[in-house]
Amino acid sequence: MKQIAAPTASSKAVPCQEHLLRVLVAEHGKALLAYAEKLLSDRHLAEDIVQETLIRAWHHTERLYSTDGSVRGWLLTVTRNLVIDRLRSAPNRYETVGTETQDLAQRDHADAVLASIDAVQMLRMLSTEHREVLVHTYICGRTVQETARILGIPAGTVKSRQHYALGSLRRRVLGSRPV
Repeated sequence: MKQIAAPTASSKAVPCQEHLLRVLVAEHGKALLAYAEKLLSDRHLAEDIVQETLIRAWHHTERLYSTDGSVRGWLLTVTRNLVIDRLRSAPNRYETVGTETQDLAQRDHADAVLASIDAVQMLRMLSTEHREVLVHTYICGRTVQETARILGIPAGTVKSRQHYALGSLRRRVLGSRPV
């Protein structure tokens, strides 16, 4: 690996920095891109990370010339830190809006609201005993034994009330007989 010559006091800053950037891209660009892509599993994000790495190298040329390690080591460390920052950023932690999510239609919950209103009205048409059993078994998700213990009635009575309450609701929905 070639060492990049430190700028001299007589050299102009802009041409030297342009040369530095060209040399960095030529010597380290592919390695940085491969490293970032391996960490991110996304080519486009990896390209953004490499670009940011090279911009930081361009702004901090004094660090490139220090004797503390190699240029590639410094560039790889900056790349790794940028990847970590990207992965910890808010869009990655919570929600990202991309083209795949923009095309999804939002479900209309009006039907669910109407169904729940209808269900409440139908439950009110039942006797208190039948309604209690359905609320405990279907809405609260309790077993027949739990419902029997809570209501203080035998499990067979819970099953019987559940059967007749569901039959009554079924007839009401089908409209064959009033409840």
